[in-house]
Parts: sequence; structure tokens; C-alpha cells
Amino acid sequence: MEKYLVLYRSKMTMGEQMAGSTPEEMKAGMDAWMAWGAAAGDALVDWGVPTMPTSQDDPGPAGWIGGYSIVQGEDLASVQALVAGHPHNQMGTIEILQMLPMPGA
Repeated sequence: MEKYLVLYRSKMTMGEQMAGSTPEEMKAGMDAWMAWGAAAGDALVDWGVPTMPTSQDDPGPAGWIGGYSIVQGEDLASVQALVAGHPHNQMGTIEILQMLPMPGA
């Protein structure tokens, strides 16, 4: 199994998203994430956490990184299929990076 770093990107920072959400919207969002995680099963290695930028530098067209997860799969196609139904797709984009072994280790 290969490991992949999944970055959740958005045009708004996670702090802005959270500040602009009602408690009901936040609960619905967490419920959707929990359902995705349950469906992902053992492929989800680390849920990760939300992240907040430490500067206000323009993140460019890809947007802010609002969080991450670590997943595993047989190949990139299996990971792409795993995140295809991810609830973050409704609010931003998902970037997948393959985690390579440390050279010389």
C-alpha cells in the first residue's frame, strides 16, 4: 500500500469558513466528514486536522490549505476514487500527493 497526503484547499481560510458557519452547518459538515471516514475504513490512516495560515500572503489560484488527511491505497486511482465522494468537494478542491520513502533511510 502506498501512502498519500491529501490537502483540502479552499478560497477561504478554515477560520473564515468556521466563523461564517452556524452550529447546525458545522454539525452537518462534521457528520458528512464522519460518514466519509467510516466509508474510507482502513484506507484512512490519519484524519488530520484543520489548518490555519500564519500569514495573509496570497495562496495563489489553488487556494488556502484548510486541512489534511493521510490515506493509503494500492495506487493513485484508488485514492482518487476514495476522495471523489469527499464532502470537501462541495466547498473547495482536493490535492493528492504521494508520500515517498525518505532517501537513504
